[in-house]
Amino acid sequence: MNEPGLVRSEAEWRADLSPEQYAVCRCSATEPPFSGKWYRHHAEGIYVCVACRSALFGSDSKYDSGSGWPSFWQPLIPAAVSNYDDESHGMHRTEVRCAHCGSHLGHLFPDGPRPTGLRYCINSLALDFEPA
Repeated sequence: MNEPGLVRSEAEWRADLSPEQYAVCRCSATEPPFSGKWYRHHAEGIYVCVACRSALFGSDSKYDSGSGWPSFWQPLIPAAVSNYDDESHGMHRTEVRCAHCGSHLGHLFPDGPRPTGLRYCINSLALDFEPA
């Protein structure tokens, strides 16, 4: 799962992440909807990758999609995330990963608001927050 950038062993990932964070970030699990720490969070700042601390999304692009997960209409910079085809669970989706460490973040859907029309549906367990 690692991409160019931060490369670590699975033992190192397990040591640095909680079991729940490891399941999401390294095994592509999904947290239950409406359960995440950042779902109803509205402070100004930057959402970072919980695994490598790379800046991913700004609070100015966060919106309430009603999906049960934090949703953003764009990443902080396009190169912050990488997109991959995901054919799991009998569906075709676009998986979103941290471009620096390869951690699974969530999925991308084409049903978001203007100006991009995109919805980055991201697991709270894959994020941390740095206030402005």
